[in-house]
Amino acid sequence: MAGITIYEFEALVAMAPGAPDAGGFHPVPPSVFTWLESQALRAAEASESAWVRVTQRRGRRAVQVTSFVGVIRAPDGFQIEVLPKVGKSIGGGDAQARRLLVEMLRCLGGFRHVQTDSAKLVATRMPLLEVFIGEFLRAVVHIVKRGLRSDYRLRQDNVFALRGKLQMPMHLRQNLCRRDRFFAEFDEFSTNRPENRLLHAALRRALSWTAAQAHQQLARELCFVFAEVPQSERPAVDFSRVRLDRGMGHYADALAWARLILGDESPLTGAGGHRAPSLLFPMEAVFEAYVAKHLARQLAPPFTLRTQARSFSLVRHQEQDWFRLKPDLLVQEAGKNRLVLDTKWKLLDDSKATGADKYGLDQGDFYQLHAYGQSYLDGQGDVVLIFPRTDAFDRALPVFSFPKSKSLRLWVLPFCLRERVLVLPTDGSLDAWFSAGHQKLAIARTDGPSEAQLQVA
Repeated sequence: MAGITIYEFEALVAMAPGAPDAGGFHPVPPSVFTWLESQALRAAEASESAWVRVTQRRGRRAVQVTSFVGVIRAPDGFQIEVLPKVGKSIGGGDAQARRLLVEMLRCLGGFRHVQTDSAKLVATRMPLLEVFIGEFLRAVVHIVKRGLRSDYRLRQDNVFALRGKLQMPMHLRQNLCRRDRFFAEFDEFSTNRPENRLLHAALRRALSWTAAQAHQQLARELCFVFAEVPQSERPAVDFSRVRLDRGMGHYADALAWARLILGDESPLTGAGGHRAPSLLFPMEAVFEAYVAKHLARQLAPPFTLRTQARSFSLVRHQEQDWFRLKPDLLVQEAGKNRLVLDTKWKLLDDSKATGADKYGLDQGDFYQLHAYGQSYLDGQGDVVLIFPRTDAFDRALPVFSFPKSKSLRLWVLPFCLRERVLVLPTDGSLDAWFSAGHQKLAIARTDGPSEAQLQVA
C-alpha cells in the first residue's frame, strides 16, 4: 500500500512531471491531492473544524494538514500518516514520534483500550494504521480464546419439526400441500448477535485496509471463526443494541476498536462520494488528556485535579451567563480553587526572548489566563500555561506579572512528554502544590541532558 509519513502543519502538493523538488512540502498523486483539496473546501464551506486546508507554496497550489494526527486514507488506498510535530524537536525521528503518539492516545477518552506495551513494540516497525489494526486483532483473538458469546433471538422459519409457536397464516400459505413442514416462530440460541456481527464487519474492513502479511493472515483466520455470523449491515443500529453485561466484559476492547474502524465514532471520516475513513485525532485534546492524567499523580496531597471546570462566565447579560470560562485543569483543595492551568499544543523557543518574538507565545492565551485568574482565584494566586517540552524550551520561563493585578502571577512551564512530568520553576514558587519527589525530579531535569539525549524507559 502506497503512502507517506508527514508531521503536523506540513503541506502536500500534486506530483507533476518536471516540477522542482523543493523542500517544505510533500508530493502526492494528483488524484489524492484532488480528494484532499475537495475535503478542505467542503470543511471550509460547512464551517467545520478543518483537518486540512487549502494553501499555496512557492507558487503552487497545496493543502496543509492542521493540528490533527493519525492516518488519512484516500479513496484509492493511498495512506498519509500524520505524526505530532514535537517529534521533529525531541529527536528519535518517525519511530519515536509514532511511539509517543500511541502512548498519548491511551489518555484520550475512548482509547484506554490501547495496550501500550505491545503497541510500543510494533510502533517502531509499522505505520500507525497497522498499529491500530494489530491492536484490534489482538482484542478479537482474546474474545475467540474465551469463546464467542451466544444469545437467544426470535426466528421464523419453515422447519421439519414443530418448534415454538406455529404461525398458522404463513403455514397454510406455504405448506398447504406439504405435511412434513411447519412454519413456526421460535427462540434460537445463536452467535448471531449484534456484538459478533459488528466484530465480523470490522474484521472484513480491517482485512481490506491492512498491508501487513501477518495481519492479513490473522484477519482471515478470525473471519473464518466468524463465518456463521453475518456481517453487520447497519452498524449504528447494532451498536445501539450492544449489551456488555455480565459475561461480556471481554468484548469491550474489541468493540471499542470496531466502533472506530466502522466509522461510528471515528474522530474524522472522509465523506462525500467516496468512503475513505481517516483516523485522525486533535492534538490539543490528546495533549490535554495526557497532561491531566499524569499531572494528577504529581500533585501533593490533599490537592486534587479537576478537568474542564465550568463554574464561571465572563459576563452576565439579561439574567443569562455568556462566554463560559473553561480552564483545562483546576487544582483544588477541599473544593476551593488553588491553581489554574491551561494546556497549549504549541512549540516555544526560550531563546526568542524579545518583544517582537515573545518566545512564540500568543497574546490571546494571556487574556484567557487573566480572565481565569480573576474568576477562579479572585485575582490572587498563580495561573499556568503548559506547553510541550523540547530542546528549545526545557525550563520554566521567568514569571509574568499583571500590572493591574499585582497579586496574580502567570507561569509558562514545559511538560516533559517522555518522562510525563511538569517541569517546575527552580525557585520553588510552585512547590507547595506538588509532591517532594516530583519537585526534585523536575528541578534536576532542567539542568540535565537535553530531550534528544533522554531515552524512553
